[in-house]
Amino acid sequence: MSNDQRSQRYQIGYALAPKKEQTFIQPSLVTKASERGIDLIRIDPYKPLIEQGPFDCIIHKLYGPDWNQQLLQFSSRNPGVRVIDPPELIERLHNRISMLEVVSDMKIDLNSKGKLSVPKQAVVSGPTEVHELRFPLIAKPLEANGTPKSHQMYLIFDTEGLQVLEEAAPMVLQEFVNHGGVVFKVYVAGSSVKCVKRKSLPDISQEKMKSLKGFLPFSQVSSNAVDDDDREVDLEKNEVPCEGFVVELARAMREALGLNLFNFDLIRENDDNLSARGDSDRYLVIDINYLPGYAKLQGYVSFLMDFFLNLANNGESS
Repeated sequence: MSNDQRSQRYQIGYALAPKKEQTFIQPSLVTKASERGIDLIRIDPYKPLIEQGPFDCIIHKLYGPDWNQQLLQFSSRNPGVRVIDPPELIERLHNRISMLEVVSDMKIDLNSKGKLSVPKQAVVSGPTEVHELRFPLIAKPLEANGTPKSHQMYLIFDTEGLQVLEEAAPMVLQEFVNHGGVVFKVYVAGSSVKCVKRKSLPDISQEKMKSLKGFLPFSQVSSNAVDDDDREVDLEKNEVPCEGFVVELARAMREALGLNLFNFDLIRENDDNLSARGDSDRYLVIDINYLPGYAKLQGYVSFLMDFFLNLANNGESS
């Protein structure tokens, strides 16, 4: 390929861990991108970034001071190259308190489509009395860095169950909210938004709480363990939030976070009292992940291609 031909194509460099590269940069995506004038170019993490390229844009999910310094150096010499996304903004998602503080601080008018909040939560560093929170509680590591340890979570039913925190690093305790056993995963890639339903933790009735003791690791939580109703959750009966609500929320999240590639977990409170009063649905954002598993989405190639083409055509920004 000549230099003139190369200059007419849009060059996206990607720097990803091997497992993420395998799932994100699939042959079908590379082929479709190439057909549309976009080259996906692997960045070698073992070579200085400043010696690689040229790139019009860099997409990355590598961490550490050395990589951040390389990005900074590269950007200072190549100010016209988009970096998706700034490391300092991604790092906010590595802390389960700071990630949801962004949501709490958002000023967003959802036009009566629903009310938005985050779970009531607190940080603890071992067994302690939790006066400001109500059981049951979800215990999650404070750090959300993608390691196996960061995914070790527990459902805690009483003060005795807090003993599981005895040898744990700082943990976030969140009040559990009944949500019909369904979580809505909202994927964002620039202005492209897609919402899908997935099974989640089952509801816990007040009656069932009387017999639940201690704690359960998430891996051991099942409908039979915590719910009086043995029936499986029927995803088809749980409608996704209206498209206008999801798109507006995703736009506000993207603006508040300053990020382009992320997803967030959204639940809808399952509270008969809300329906009886005729109140709007109450939604809670419970988790945010950077550069998630887009390949799990049906039509993931088209979804990401819309984002790539927007970058190439008009420099879509966060």
